[in-house]
Order: sequence, then C-alpha cells, then structure tokens
Amino acid sequence: MPSILKRRGGSPVRRCVLVTAVFLLSCNGATSIKTLLDDPQQFEGKTVRIVGEVQGSVGALGFGAYQVNDGTGTLSIVSAGGGTPRQGAKVGVEGTFRSAYTLGTQSVAVLVEKRRYSP
Repeated sequence: MPSILKRRGGSPVRRCVLVTAVFLLSCNGATSIKTLLDDPQQFEGKTVRIVGEVQGSVGALGFGAYQVNDGTGTLSIVSAGGGTPRQGAKVGVEGTFRSAYTLGTQSVAVLVEKRRYSP
C-alpha cells in the first residue's frame, strides 16, 4: 500500500495539507469585477468584495468616488465617509453592488462602499 501512495502524490496527510492550502489561497472572498459586470443582475443589491488598484479618485469633505481595477475590469466606488484612497493604492472594498444599466456589451455599475481594507 505505501508504494501506491508514493506513486500517486505522497501520503494522505500531505495531500490534505496541499488541498487545504489551495482552498485557503483561493478563498479571499473577493469577486472579480469581470464577474460582476458580466451578470450584474445576479449581484444587484448584494454585498460584494473586490480587490484592486485605485485608478483615479475625486473627493472632498470625506465624500467622494474612485475607480478600482482588478486586472479583469474597472468599477466605480462611491464613498460616503472616510475620503478616497490615493491613485495607485491597493485596496479591498466591501459594499453594495448597484447596476445602472447594460447597453450591448457595456455595463455601468457602482459599488457603494461600506468598508475599505488593506488586502
């Protein structure tokens, strides 16, 4: 029996550790922006998380808006408190997804920020 396990990738403990590590690395809870924009009705009004780089921001007196790009797409974030992060900053954002419209292949949506965190 031990020779069979060695040929198939090692001991059961080693396999369990490997599977657990892969699972934990893939479960940061963030949804890709492409996924959100490909099917906006599925996420409408739901709390979602994204992680990416700030592409541009504008804010005053604690209110503002900024855009986050995660490599799959760009999404606008509306912030009602706490200001906006600087351009180029890596951020994680949790908020309520709101789809404005989809016209052809273009979807316009925003994320109303509830919480911002460092990824």
